Amino acid sequence: MSHLDYEINKELGECYLFMGELDKAEDYYKKAAGSNGVHPDPYIGLATIAVQRGEYDAAMTLYQKAHSVEVTDKSYAGMGLIQMETARKEEAFANFAEALNLNPGNMVALFGIIRIGHEADKVAEAAPFLERFLEADPEKHEVRYSLAGLYICMDQKDKAVEQLEMILEMDPANAAAKELLEQI
Repeated sequence: MSHLDYEINKELGECYLFMGELDKAEDYYKKAAGSNGVHPDPYIGLATIAVQRGEYDAAMTLYQKAHSVEVTDKSYAGMGLIQMETARKEEAFANFAEALNLNPGNMVALFGIIRIGHEADKVAEAAPFLERFLEADPEKHEVRYSLAGLYICMDQKDKAVEQLEMILEMDPANAAAKELLEQI
């Protein structure tokens, strides 16, 4: 199979996945994986389908397969997601951290690390990932709001206030930021 066949099958897989047609998506991802074993994308696609079906063990195997082909932030984030859903918080945190080291803008890993930061009492370890994200994308208010929440948990209210004031400077009508600021 040519590289073009691979690209077409991968694109069709992504298309059907986006439309929620998991069986068709799975067929095309399998064709893509069979055509050219040097790309992680089809395995990540198949893993995504397995997650949506609640087949976490199968998904984990597929993410690891993708990872063995090429280490990417997507495979780290995917493994983290499954570990988070199966209450393996320490491992999930480590995988989300690896994903964010490769790509500070990986939103799956970012929101995963925020959630585990709160659930596993790792707010101080989670905060630097949000700080780094905001250096690159300072207008992402939901990330800044989450960072303010982490600072509150760390009893650094002055830092939290600073973040909330930055949101309100850029977006004066932001109700969530106003409310949290009043609570502090």
